[in-house]
Amino acid sequence: MALEPKGRAFYWRTPSGSNGRFLKRDADLAPQARALRSGRPYFSKVAPVGYDAWPPMPHPSKKHAALVQMTLEEIRALVQADLRSVDVVIRARLKSAVPLVDQVAEHIITGGGKRLRPLLVVLTARACGQQGVSHIEAAAFIEFIHTATLLHDDVVDGSSLRRGRDTANEVYGNQASVLVGDFVYSRAFQMMAGLACQPVMEIMAEATNVIAEGEVLQLMNAHNPDTTEQRYLEVIYRKTAKLFEAGAEVAAVLAQAQAPVRRALATYGRHLGIAYQLVDDVLDYRSNPKERGKNLGDDLAEGKPTLPLIHALKSGSETQRTAIRRAIEQGGLEQLEQVVAAIEATGALDYTARLARTELEQALSSLGPLPDSSYKDGLAALARFAVEHTT
Repeated sequence: MALEPKGRAFYWRTPSGSNGRFLKRDADLAPQARALRSGRPYFSKVAPVGYDAWPPMPHPSKKHAALVQMTLEEIRALVQADLRSVDVVIRARLKSAVPLVDQVAEHIITGGGKRLRPLLVVLTARACGQQGVSHIEAAAFIEFIHTATLLHDDVVDGSSLRRGRDTANEVYGNQASVLVGDFVYSRAFQMMAGLACQPVMEIMAEATNVIAEGEVLQLMNAHNPDTTEQRYLEVIYRKTAKLFEAGAEVAAVLAQAQAPVRRALATYGRHLGIAYQLVDDVLDYRSNPKERGKNLGDDLAEGKPTLPLIHALKSGSETQRTAIRRAIEQGGLEQLEQVVAAIEATGALDYTARLARTELEQALSSLGPLPDSSYKDGLAALARFAVEHTT
């Protein structure tokens, strides 16, 4: 398949048809309909209950974004009011009349996590000059899509531990986890429809389809030691980076950014997501399980051929290649010590980390069209965090 010309990576073309006609509009939605016909998102003048509306713009930074160093806490502080509002919306929108849904949802909410995707959305929107509150809802539904994929992933992978605590499927069973994952997905699309913005619906419809295909591709690659680097990169684009890409683009749309800025920010999100996943794959073999909340070698145990393994298979000795192939084919952790020794000896982790740094540079370059501001600095620092995180 040919590359899509607008910068969406790898093997995806935007569908030629539109699926947006399902949204019903009546007299109450006339302003939204007029906004859609003009190509501009519709915004209410009144902030919904629970939002910290219309926070002031920080003074633009005098430093170039690429030179600014911030901790994750400092990045969050730039949009602290927005993030509080996102938390309020997440709790409100996960409420259900069905008790089991509420129980599993509470388990998810209290499970921690960095919430990088909502942070990306609100930072991007503010960097584009957003003055409304629609990006708050967008940040929440992006996190819902991510949450739903985790619920389903843990069932598919048979995982019992995430972020240092029992997974939902471990506590409530596979059936409940899958069904609540479906609920979270559908709630996300309810929220998207509520924005009455056709470009947002199209971006997210494409993104969720690409993510689902990525899950299937990963399943096809499982226990296959002949998986190529190109195929691996396609999987991590679809499974991980696509949602970062969509989140950044949705934020730019809601902030009414021009098309070149939208494309640049989608590219930024894509490279950020790829870098983050590459480092995550390094940490699967080089991290503290207690700090990370995941067991060392989880990917190997599930027979997933990630880039460190793929590179070691190309570069290792016959003995090392045999050990790695057997480990991927059989799964489990019986070969973990030999595999870790092989990927260290072949420089596979350093190779993967170098590729992550290349993605970082491309992400930073994509921020060029944005005007200088503290929010732009935050986006640059967030990209750096993607390659420096250790948990």
